[in-house]
Amino acid sequence: MKLLACLLLAAALPDDLVQNLSTWLDQNLGRPYVWGATGHKSYDCSGFVWRMLTDNGVFLKRTTARKLYLATDPATEPAFGTLVFFDDLKHVGILHDQRSFFHASSSQGTMRAPLAPYWAPKIVGFRRLPVEAPPQQPTP
Repeated sequence: MKLLACLLLAAALPDDLVQNLSTWLDQNLGRPYVWGATGHKSYDCSGFVWRMLTDNGVFLKRTTARKLYLATDPATEPAFGTLVFFDDLKHVGILHDQRSFFHASSSQGTMRAPLAPYWAPKIVGFRRLPVEAPPQQPTP
């Protein structure tokens, strides 16, 4: 599965990071879920997000979904690359688009899943990746 549609949705992230995250996700879907695992052969939800960020130059301390939520800023316009938190901050994933997200499912491993109908009512909030947005080009 190619994630080129992500490029259109990630205006707030640097283009090279969007491409790198898309490639990384393509290569790491289908891995089994293992509690506490940080990859590359298996992941838990926060380990999946942490490894994805670390492998792409965004360095954070390995932590739980709850602590990651508290350590990141709210996202006002969720799009590709936005962290999404669920179930009283017990689960985390990364948005693909407004209808789906990537995560490490305890029953199906790393995957892209639809938000509706199951996950949408469980959303606690959205957080920005801790990266600098590219500078805005002045319009003539």
